[in-house]
Amino acid sequence: MSKTDTAADGTEPAPAPEAADAGEEKDLGSAGSQLSTAPQEDAGGDAPNLPALGVIGWARWFWRQLTSMRVALILLFMLSLGAIPGSLIPQNSVDELKVQDFKEAHTTLTPIYEKLQLFDVYSSVWFSAIYILLFISLIGCIVPRTWQFVGQLRGRPPRAPRRLDRLPAYTTWRTDAEPEQVREEALALLKKRRFRADLAGDAVAAEKGYLREAGNLLFHISLIVMLIAFAAGTLFKSEGGKLITEGDGFANTLTQYDDFKSGNLFDNDSLEPFSFTLDSFEDTYEKSGPEKGTPRIYRAHVTYSEGADGPEKKKAVEVNSPLEVNGAKVHLIGHGYAPVVTVKDGRGETVYHGAVPMLPIDSNVTSTGAIKVADGYRDKNGKKEQLGFNAFFVPTFAGAGKGEMFSQFPAPEYPVLALSAYHGSLGVDSGLPQNVYQLDTKKLKEFKDENGQLFKQRIRPGETMTLPNGAGSITFEKDLKEWASFQISQQPGNGWALIGAGAALVGLIGSLFIQRRRVWVRAVRHADGTTVVEMAGLGRSESPKLPEELGDLAGLLYDKAPGVPEPTEPTESTEPSTPEAVPAEGAEK
Repeated sequence: MSKTDTAADGTEPAPAPEAADAGEEKDLGSAGSQLSTAPQEDAGGDAPNLPALGVIGWARWFWRQLTSMRVALILLFMLSLGAIPGSLIPQNSVDELKVQDFKEAHTTLTPIYEKLQLFDVYSSVWFSAIYILLFISLIGCIVPRTWQFVGQLRGRPPRAPRRLDRLPAYTTWRTDAEPEQVREEALALLKKRRFRADLAGDAVAAEKGYLREAGNLLFHISLIVMLIAFAAGTLFKSEGGKLITEGDGFANTLTQYDDFKSGNLFDNDSLEPFSFTLDSFEDTYEKSGPEKGTPRIYRAHVTYSEGADGPEKKKAVEVNSPLEVNGAKVHLIGHGYAPVVTVKDGRGETVYHGAVPMLPIDSNVTSTGAIKVADGYRDKNGKKEQLGFNAFFVPTFAGAGKGEMFSQFPAPEYPVLALSAYHGSLGVDSGLPQNVYQLDTKKLKEFKDENGQLFKQRIRPGETMTLPNGAGSITFEKDLKEWASFQISQQPGNGWALIGAGAALVGLIGSLFIQRRRVWVRAVRHADGTTVVEMAGLGRSESPKLPEELGDLAGLLYDKAPGVPEPTEPTESTEPSTPEAVPAEGAEK
């Protein structure tokens, strides 16, 4: 194998380096261009006394900047940075109580955060502006690239440059085969290797790797799909929570939720009709070792039905296995205990009986709560009054004198309920909302023990706490129930977001690992009667695989058109050699 010598071919001598550089750009022409569908920038030097752009000119310049890939990447980076405050600062759309607690604890920062809309990041003006600009930028960037890519697919590979030896990968040899035969063999070989090949003049032009640009376009289109999906999910979503005790149920109506939030375009009539009942909660825990107390089984057994009167079905809902009904998902998010208590008045009549959910405060399910008797209670004199009890529950008590009232294990192995008693007005008739798990003692009086202190007592299942002065009693029944909290959500854009993410990954892999490249094979008759075969390759980016691929193609074509010795000095070997692709003279290595 040898490189073509211009002097031996009877052509003009090699140009000077400056002329070679200029000639290289001229020689490659369309062959070296359009390996990418990136928008072409206008070439031109600095010109003095440029005229003013004007309104239309500035608008056109702004549009070109906005739809450039550089600006799209900057906006995507800004969107990522803008989402950070939404993860670190409590959001009104997620938990208004946490936001209120944050404001009370940070009185200096709160006015600043409110002005910057940091408590409502995802609906703020600045976040929406970045989101919309990114959306416009991606569309404006993709549309022209798509049409340009379609045009390239419909066109033919560009004709071979005049000087193939200037390309990054190049090889040549002489053969006795006819030029037409060499070109036909090259055309068949390149098509067999899935190149899009065409015979143009004295050379075969071929191109491959269109999936690279297709992957690039797929990636950016997938980003648009994800943006649309996230926007739809935010505008049309609904999300609410519900705590359900064993034996109780839930119907998917707005009044059944403990808390509920929805997007700005959500319609209450869009709630999927279904209902379910919590049959039982199954939980087991590791009893020894470093993972003591870690849940091993943690599932809620429910009976549900679709629609108003659909057939009943069974389902075990776990943390990573939600109940799905017509696009709505029911996730298990929490668990606790609900002691069953019975309250009697001074005359011995039952005024309250039911399970009272307690809220856990640690990993061993130490829980707090409140028992409120708002109606039906009368003291021993027949006077109407209201009762309230602060409650503290531990499923596994350490025992008297063995430390504080904290549970030692999540399972109910030694349950104890600690109560402190109050009477008076609970404040539930004021019309103001109250936390059902906390007792407002502003208008309540303490029951006093014999020492004049707040009357309180620890009781176990089956035991009774008798109130002073014949005011009644409260019994901790042996029936200890459990509760589970669920999150019911509808987010219509989740499926599209998942499809977009998968497609973006596929497109990114294609754009990173597929190389767009072109190959030319020229076969012409030389003055000595032999055929000079030239092969050259050009890739969109520098890659060590391009010379390897060209060498492989040259080897296969060499078998069809074997080489003959080139005219050399008598002292040199005249044995033909198999061609090997090498970087062209002056090309980057």
